[in-house]
Amino acid sequence: MHSLWLDTHPVPAGGTEQFVSGTDYDTVVAGAGLTGLTTAVLLARAGQRVAVLEARSVGAAATGNTTAKLSLLQGTTLSQISRHQSDQVLRAYVEGNREGQSWLLRYLEERGVPFQRRRACTYATSPQGAEALRREQRAAETAGLSVTWTDETELPFPVTGSIVLEDQAQIHPMEVLDALATELREHGGTLIQGVRVTGAGIGSPLTVKTTHGEVQADHLVLATGAPVLDRGGYFAKLLPQRSYAQAYRIPGSPGSLPQGMYLSADAPSRSLRTAPLGDEELLLVGGNGHVVGRQESPQAAVDDLEAWTAEHFPGAQRTHSWSAQDYRSANLIPFVGTLPRGGGGIYLATGYNKWGMTNAVAAALSITAELLGGQIPWAATLGRRLTTPSDLLTGLKDTVAVGKEAATSWASAELHTLPDDPPAEGEGIVGRQGATPVGVSTVDGTTRKVSVVCPHLGGVLRWNDAECSWDCPLHGSRFSADGALLEGPAVRDLPTVPRSE
Repeated sequence: MHSLWLDTHPVPAGGTEQFVSGTDYDTVVAGAGLTGLTTAVLLARAGQRVAVLEARSVGAAATGNTTAKLSLLQGTTLSQISRHQSDQVLRAYVEGNREGQSWLLRYLEERGVPFQRRRACTYATSPQGAEALRREQRAAETAGLSVTWTDETELPFPVTGSIVLEDQAQIHPMEVLDALATELREHGGTLIQGVRVTGAGIGSPLTVKTTHGEVQADHLVLATGAPVLDRGGYFAKLLPQRSYAQAYRIPGSPGSLPQGMYLSADAPSRSLRTAPLGDEELLLVGGNGHVVGRQESPQAAVDDLEAWTAEHFPGAQRTHSWSAQDYRSANLIPFVGTLPRGGGGIYLATGYNKWGMTNAVAAALSITAELLGGQIPWAATLGRRLTTPSDLLTGLKDTVAVGKEAATSWASAELHTLPDDPPAEGEGIVGRQGATPVGVSTVDGTTRKVSVVCPHLGGVLRWNDAECSWDCPLHGSRFSADGALLEGPAVRDLPTVPRSE
């Protein structure tokens, strides 16, 4: 599965930047997505010596696989936040997103990066969904957004209502990252791909540990989706979510496509937007999100999305299919700021709840203001928010679910021995080899055997039949068929198991 964005605009590797162990920096940023590169550019503009260390390639994780809506109307997020937090916190959240949106749009205009202004619409197809829309409209109005109700949409199916926010935007995220990477280098910053941050000491300067050696820095910013350092236990405060997207050519003129950015209030989720590509315009369809590693067949979710598209857009021809991973905090507000037990020099940004385009920039603005000695009122409000009973209940439900998954996955692995014959192409099997859960898969004609005990906290991994990966149902770490780490709080690959054993 490869996203439209990564396929049509890969970011060049750059010049001759090499990792040099022992180098000193003012700030090291882990992760070259929108959060990491925006933070790095802002710090480099201020004259800091900045290095961005990316484990894979620019945009390889969330940013390169998003639906890339730059919107303050975010499905039913605002009404969900209002159930957990005060009106003051709700308004601060929207103000942070508004500032992130405004900063990015100004940046794109200055750098000549194209984007499209669009109306954002959350729609319902059931009476229950319409009630959720009314709650979202009230929350949006409380937060100062001019949201309107309408029963008319461009959608090819009936709705029970829709709320609309005008003058939002959609982007090509890899074009954005390319511009940021270019400016970072213009200001003397360093961007190194293929180097994973694995740890950090406490002190001044910090010793930042990587897969290629150590460097020193006054500050470390973790812009890695889930924080790759376990201090503060954020892996236990986040719910890892995977969702799917597909791009289609639709018969007829481009003007026949819905031009707004649409998201359903009802489940299963459905997301729609267009994507200009050269002389044509594609339709992007997303949805069917689930907790990482807890879907019996991710491929079934992909197939369901395609069947829905074929039903409502006859003749649709799929060009791309991909998925993305994001994290939800218990109170739906991102975690942004200093990492506990990090000595005051380590910062994190996570928990965007699938709205990373605005939240990523807001997080970068907040972190850089703090690093450079400034303060932003909305960021201070979000940093002081209280834990409410609703937060505790949501967090408890998430923790109980993790405990259940840990117990059942180990029990299942212990009950099954591995078959003698290798799995069929695209399939993976978990079983017991001695006392160790082992996974065997066949991908592109090659059968591989790896330990399927997650190196993060020991969860037993499950096979993802849509992406041919091993996924952890506890905290969302993911690994390729050969055991290479893809994403999540883990920092090590899976050990291979000799096939002769």
